[in-house]
Amino acid sequence: MSERRWSRRRLAAVVACALAGLPFAPAKADYPEKPIRLVLPFPPGGVTDVVARLLAERLTAELGQQVVVDNKTGAGGVIAADIVAKAPADGYTLLLTTNSHTINAAFRTSLPYDTEKDFRPVSSLGQVSMLLVTHPSFPATTFQGFIDYARKNPGKINVSSAGNGTLPHITMELLALKEKIQVTNVPYRGAMPALADLVAGQVQAKLDNYTQSAQLIADRKLNLLAVTSARRLKQFPDVPAMNEQLPGFEGYLWMGILAPTATPDAVVAKLATAMQRFVALPATQARFDKDGIEAVGKGPNEFSAQITRELAQWRELAKTTNITVD
Repeated sequence: MSERRWSRRRLAAVVACALAGLPFAPAKADYPEKPIRLVLPFPPGGVTDVVARLLAERLTAELGQQVVVDNKTGAGGVIAADIVAKAPADGYTLLLTTNSHTINAAFRTSLPYDTEKDFRPVSSLGQVSMLLVTHPSFPATTFQGFIDYARKNPGKINVSSAGNGTLPHITMELLALKEKIQVTNVPYRGAMPALADLVAGQVQAKLDNYTQSAQLIADRKLNLLAVTSARRLKQFPDVPAMNEQLPGFEGYLWMGILAPTATPDAVVAKLATAMQRFVALPATQARFDKDGIEAVGKGPNEFSAQITRELAQWRELAKTTNITVD
């Protein structure tokens, strides 16, 4: 390799580190030299799997090495996270995860890894607002009506979830705490059976995602009362965000990339830059819109700060509610 070519690559690495807010530490100039494994804690077909495969296709083209999605389900994301935590810190094993990463740290009594010490944030990719939906027979048709009914009927609203410790369950618990209401969590083995029983009227409410419930809302099989995003969704401009009534309340399913903690700065910077380019692509944003995903490309430092804030929030909730997940 010529000195001129080497200098160009070194300069590119320095610039990438600067853009990502990282110090420059030399790595092999030709990273990646082999395929990259992208470990995903969720099964094929869901919104996170869609994002993972879109990202893998883009990174394969940009980095010149195959990026392979490896679905490793089980234990609420713990199995996949443990694989990455114990992998070599060389940039060839990455984790695409969600809030399950921080929820597990707060609500599980033990983990085979240290959430804060064993991972290094690389980049966020996107976030999805949750939708508070109810069966049409539910007496309230507004978010304030839902809260008022819950206050008058403590514990009588059955709210389905994909299971204990899932984001919709924990977010509903946070909402209940802040609004001083009581609802009953009805856990299912997955989001689809939880949604099916809501449509059938076996339960009264659910925090759901856009992909699963948008058509049911359009068909008037479900009522949409509010969204958990910081502002109203462009898909539902007439539906209020919860924080219009409860300032500061937000709830997103976020998706982002983590690497083993000792992964070199230059590798993290190169990956972060490639992922932020992916998020900024019009084609990516157009595809995200179909699933109600907001494209978000936070770099390593900003993404790390987000995770730290969320860990503190969930740990405080766990302490207050005594909820545990095993």
